Amino acid sequence: MFKLIKPAHEKNIRDLIKIMKDSDLQATSGNMYYIINSIHSEIPEKKRISCGRYSIAKEVGLYMYPLFRKTEADILKTAKEIFNNTDNDQFVRSLCTQLLSLYGEETGRLETVLPVFEKAAIDDNWILRECAAGFIRKLIKKYPDEMHQWYVMMVTSDNPLKKRFAAESLRPVADNQWIKKNPDFAFSILEHLFREPESYPRTSAGNNLSDWMRIDRERTLEIVRQLAANGDKNSYWIAYRACRNLVKKEPLLAMDILKTDKYIYKDRKFFRENLK
Repeated sequence: MFKLIKPAHEKNIRDLIKIMKDSDLQATSGNMYYIINSIHSEIPEKKRISCGRYSIAKEVGLYMYPLFRKTEADILKTAKEIFNNTDNDQFVRSLCTQLLSLYGEETGRLETVLPVFEKAAIDDNWILRECAAGFIRKLIKKYPDEMHQWYVMMVTSDNPLKKRFAAESLRPVADNQWIKKNPDFAFSILEHLFREPESYPRTSAGNNLSDWMRIDRERTLEIVRQLAANGDKNSYWIAYRACRNLVKKEPLLAMDILKTDKYIYKDRKFFRENLK
């Protein structure tokens, strides 16, 4: 596995901790920016898709956090203030959400960190939104009951970005392994989006079901069948989107579920008459 943080970077991070202890926010954010970009510049071009700045912010945060906690510095105050300064680089702000997630995971003080993630969910910058949706996942795993209440609040909001944030952070991806064994957590939240009129969260709901199709096939197929048959146009759209990967291997099944003779999604074009 490619090692992101090398000895020279470790030294830079330790030096950064000293600066953070002095509460120099400008110098702290500047050094965060330097560390993230110096690591990024050393990643071979071919590896940057799988090891981009999200991965860097994740790994730097994991390395920084225990060092930071050993100092007398106020990690909560520092990370929040750097995050709240929208002039700061988006990966620097994203790194702060990773630090706050680790803080929340360790201390259980969710009330101090969740407002930051709620702000990140509706931030103008999509990079920050995507990174924060990844970094919040450790809190769901550690505190599922408390987080479930927060997620219901997010997914029933009038703001489509909050709804999308909820759906995206619940996708059963590599760093959300625990949720694959706890599908009820995800589905009990996603069901609030099954008639969603806004395209942004609706797309995320469809993508989520497409992911779940590979993990909990029968349950997800039944949900998709119900969505396709309930007569609501938004539900049908979600069902159609959920079949975007199923149709590649089982096009007739997808078309039967959707009660259609054709399925077209981007470059995927399937016609029932050609499959007989």
